[in-house]
Amino acid sequence: MSKGTIKRLIKDRGFGFIGGAENQNLFFHRSAFQGVDFDSLKEGQEVEFEIGKGRDGRTEATKVMLAQSQG
Repeated sequence: MSKGTIKRLIKDRGFGFIGGAENQNLFFHRSAFQGVDFDSLKEGQEVEFEIGKGRDGRTEATKVMLAQSQG
């Protein structure tokens, strides 16, 4: 899985963008999030995700979840 940070959330439209390790801003749809309520997300949170193709064929983040805290 790749790691990144939520850079922008557009909650009223149900999507956002994740900044990845390669300075990529990947689109994600609210349905890609697993194990967390989309409305509780905040910009700056660290996430883990897979990279896949969306319905329109563009690259996007899939299977997104909050990063496990290391402690």
